[in-house]
Amino acid sequence: MSIRSIAGRRHHAAALAATVICSTIFAGPGVAQAGGAPSPSEPPALRLDWSRCIPGSPYDCATAKVPLDYNDPGGRTIELAVVRRKATDPGRRIGSLFFNPGGPGGPGSVQMPQNYESFPREVRERFDIVSWDPRGVGNSTAVNCFETPEEAAEWNAGHAAGFPVGEKERTVFIAAFKDLVRRCEQRDPQLLRHVSTAETARDLDLLRGAVGDPKLTYLGISYGTILGATYANLFPDKVRALVLDSDWDPQAWTNHASDADPRLTSFLRLGSDRSAAATLDQFLALCGAATTARCAFSAGSPQATRDKFDQLMQRLRKHPVGTSTYAGTVADVVNSLYIVHPGWTGLAGRLQDLWQGRVPAPPVFPPPPPVPNPNPYAGVEQGAAVLCSDSPNPRDPGVYHALEEASAVHAGDAGRFWTWAAEGCATWPVAANRYRGPWNKPTAHPILVVGTRYDPSTPYAAAQAMAEELADARLLTNDGHGHTALLNPSSCIQAHESRYLIDGVLPPPGTRCRQDRPPFSPPKPSGGVATGGGGMAGAVSAR
Repeated sequence: MSIRSIAGRRHHAAALAATVICSTIFAGPGVAQAGGAPSPSEPPALRLDWSRCIPGSPYDCATAKVPLDYNDPGGRTIELAVVRRKATDPGRRIGSLFFNPGGPGGPGSVQMPQNYESFPREVRERFDIVSWDPRGVGNSTAVNCFETPEEAAEWNAGHAAGFPVGEKERTVFIAAFKDLVRRCEQRDPQLLRHVSTAETARDLDLLRGAVGDPKLTYLGISYGTILGATYANLFPDKVRALVLDSDWDPQAWTNHASDADPRLTSFLRLGSDRSAAATLDQFLALCGAATTARCAFSAGSPQATRDKFDQLMQRLRKHPVGTSTYAGTVADVVNSLYIVHPGWTGLAGRLQDLWQGRVPAPPVFPPPPPVPNPNPYAGVEQGAAVLCSDSPNPRDPGVYHALEEASAVHAGDAGRFWTWAAEGCATWPVAANRYRGPWNKPTAHPILVVGTRYDPSTPYAAAQAMAEELADARLLTNDGHGHTALLNPSSCIQAHESRYLIDGVLPPPGTRCRQDRPPFSPPKPSGGVATGGGGMAGAVSAR
C-alpha cells in the first residue's frame, strides 16, 4: 500500500485487520550478491520469559534480545516484542505456529490478537499461536525518524494524501520523502542498516529455537510470504510447514537480482496495479448487480455503476468533498478492497456519500486487543525501511510521473496509486544484507502457497510464480476476492490449511476453493471446493 496510507492502516488495524504492502527504503553500504545475504556468525541462544500481557488477558508477552548485526553477535542488541496465545487443547499440542501479518511493518504483537479468531479452530487447538513485531517495527526496537508525534503529524500533513496530482503536488511529494530520508539518517543510521528481511528471518529462527520447536511452523500473509520464502531458503532443513497466503513473486521483489537501475517500481513489477484494477472492476460489477440495500453505490447495473464511479472520480478531481480529494479517495478505495466483509459494504457507503456531496462518516473501530500497547508508533518509515532496502525501485524521482501515466492506461486510478506507492524509495540508500536468492533450495518438507483470484495488492499470478520458484510447493487457489484468504474466510481453505499444518497433508494438485460469503451477499453457512471441475459445498476434495 502507499507510504502514507500504510501508517494509518496499521494505527487502526482493528478495523480492516490487514497491513500488507508498503513502500520506501533505507540501509547501508554494499549489497549481497545473488547467492544471498552474507553468512553471519552464530548468535547466542534466545530465552523468552513469558508473562500475561495485561491482567486478565489470554495472551502472554515476552521480550527477545537479538543481535542488531548477525555478523557481530557480541555487539549491540535490539528488542523484539513477542506475543503468544497457548493452544486451546494442550493435551494434543503439536508446537508453535509463528504468524507474520505482512506490511512490511505489520506489528504482530497487535495484529495477531486482533485476528486470532481468523485462524482455523483446529489450528488454535493444536498450536500455540506466536507473533512478534519485526525489527524496526511497532513495539520492538523501532525505526522512528521524528523527535515528537507532533513533528511526525506535521510531516504527514505536508504532502498529498494517496498520491500527488499535478506538478505542484508532485514537487512537494518528492521533496517530503527526500526530507524523510534526511531525518531518518540523523536518528539511528545503524538500525536502518539492519532491518532487512534476511535479518528478520534470522530473528525468526532464534524465536523458533526459543520455543523449543526443532522445525518451523509458520503462516505469513502478503509481505509475510517473502519473509517465509527467505526463511525457507536460508534454513531449508528447518522447515516443518509453511503457509504463504497472498504472495509476492520473488523475482519481482528482487528485480531478478539485477544490479541495474530498475525500469519499474516493486509494485508495478509485481502487477499490483493491474490486480487492483481487476478487483475494483469486480467490486463495481457486483455492486451494480446488487440492490442498493446490499450495495449503497449501485446504479442498477454493472456498467451503470462503473460509469457512476468514473464520473465521481472526475468530479473529485475538480471539487473535493470536504477533505476527501480524488487521490485520497482512490487510496481509500484500494485499501478498502482488502477485506470484503465489512470493507466492501463500508466503501460503497462512503462512495455514495461522496456522490451525494456528503462528507463520509468516519469508520467505527473495534476495541483494542488486550496487550500492553495496542497502538504503537507506526510511521511510514518503518515499512519503508524494509521495502526500500530489500526491493529495488527507480532512483530518479522524475520518472514516476511517466510511470504513473503508463500504468493508468491499463489500470486506471489504481495504477496511479500503486506507482506512487514506491516513490519514497527513489532517494533512500540501499541495504547491506538483502537476500536476492536462490529461491529453490530443497526444503525438509513441502510448502503450501495460497493465492486469491481477485486481490487488490498481490495478484494471483504472483502466487503461481511463488509456487514455481520454490523447490517443493503446492498452490491452493482461492476463487474469491480481497487480500489474503486468512482475513476473507473460506471454510475450504481453512480445512486444507489445517490438514497441512497438523498432519502435513497437501491438497491435491489443482484444488480450488470458494469463499464462504461472496461480496454483497447475506451470510452463508459454509464454503465449497472444486478440484479440476466440479465441487462439493463445505467439503474438502481428495484424490
